Amino acid sequence: MGPGEPRQPDDEDARRPRDDDENFGYNDPAFDEDPRYAHSGASADAGRYPSPDAGYAGDNRETREYRDSGEYLPPSFTEEELEGLTGEGAPTGTRRVLPLEDEPTTLVSRYLFPTERYRGEWKRHWIHLATPLAIGLAATLLFGYLAGFLTRQNLDGFVTVAVLLWIGAISWVAWKVLDWYFDRFILTNKRVMVVNGIVTRKVAMMPLLRVTDMKYEQSALGRMLSYGTFVLESAGQDQALREIKHLPNPNELYLRVVEEMYEPQAVEARLGKDSELDDA
Repeated sequence: MGPGEPRQPDDEDARRPRDDDENFGYNDPAFDEDPRYAHSGASADAGRYPSPDAGYAGDNRETREYRDSGEYLPPSFTEEELEGLTGEGAPTGTRRVLPLEDEPTTLVSRYLFPTERYRGEWKRHWIHLATPLAIGLAATLLFGYLAGFLTRQNLDGFVTVAVLLWIGAISWVAWKVLDWYFDRFILTNKRVMVVNGIVTRKVAMMPLLRVTDMKYEQSALGRMLSYGTFVLESAGQDQALREIKHLPNPNELYLRVVEEMYEPQAVEARLGKDSELDDA
């Protein structure tokens, strides 16, 4: 007799333990007709086959909405998990996000031609004013002490000279501060420029296609205060762009220039996507 054929109730093989037939995965009519196995079979089948009222993962139809395992259910995430996916809930590492495109100031816009894409402008680091400010402070202390000493000696003429010298020193410091304010490093999609001067304006530029090498240098103090010196190499270059000192955040600025040189399409794509998100 094959394994798929039902046994007769009076067959002695039908009296074997039920465990021998559970491996075949079917119900034998011989056990269904025998009252000794009717109860055990029902309980076994109940444990093997769940109730139709039970939903997916054991959820009951009455206590919870029934979920069909054959239907696609989109995954659900909490707000904390979504923040982790976007990177906003975790540190991004040492590399910062590069700044976005902005509108040029009136000081710079006059030097840009219409088809040029403005990327950014930077003033030199405040360390550029360290020497003039130190000289101004020293002159104030020196001439203040000298004026007081000459006053006690009743030398009014020399006091006037000391005051005029102090005014000249402070005027020179103010001139240096204004010159620092109008001194800009400019980056576009086609060139780099350095604009400086108050009365006499100087504009030096270098096309990005002509830049053969670029590096930046940072001293120990520069690393502490986040400034550095850019060195640009190019054939037939202007010495005004050979070495640009005291630029702020040199690592980020270096990434901006290098990305503009080697991946201009990526810059355009990123800026275009950001502008679409801002409009939305």
